[in-house]
Amino acid sequence: MSAAEYEADSEESVSFSAGEQVEPVSNPFTMDDAIKKQSAYKEILMQLPMQLQLASPAAREWINRRRENVRPWLIFVNTQKFKAPPNVQRWSKRLAKNVEYFQSNYMFVFIGLILYCLITSPLLLIAVAASFGACYILSLKNAEKKIIIGGHEISLAHQYAAVGIFSLPILYMAGAGAVLFWVLGASFFIIVIHASLYNIESILGSDEEPFDLQMEQV
Repeated sequence: MSAAEYEADSEESVSFSAGEQVEPVSNPFTMDDAIKKQSAYKEILMQLPMQLQLASPAAREWINRRRENVRPWLIFVNTQKFKAPPNVQRWSKRLAKNVEYFQSNYMFVFIGLILYCLITSPLLLIAVAASFGACYILSLKNAEKKIIIGGHEISLAHQYAAVGIFSLPILYMAGAGAVLFWVLGASFFIIVIHASLYNIESILGSDEEPFDLQMEQV
């Protein structure tokens, strides 16, 4: 084929392609559908905490009570209040007073350690999220219709217990046992050290101080 024939053929193909009408491809996903789906997801996420709160009023009341009893964190972490107890008797009394006074703060320290372990363990986080997701789906199903097996109604508490039992092997394989022991050990260590060294007598006073002052005056 000569150069002139090749150029003629290329011009014919270009003219044929230019004259051919290309039908537009319809997009099944329009912008309106994307906006509707996004709004639907937002509505579900907004309804989720509300439904969880309504489903567990006792837990909500307990959390609110603990939140109200939280002592100021600046006082809790004030290192100037740390002081070694003079004797074992004062140490035992200080330990009991600190645990009673800062019990809500210690609880949030325990929760913080649990969240830290979940964040640093993605597999465990997925397993826990799946368990809570199953419980949430069961709560929605029970709101619509009660689950009856063999003529007996299965309560929501029993369904939660079944989810927990079936989740135990998955949580064990995800390392929940090691995480649980670590959280308990770290929480116990932090609470005992803080409750032993924090001079709670400077806030609540001590029953032995007036006696000590009287003895010094005599």
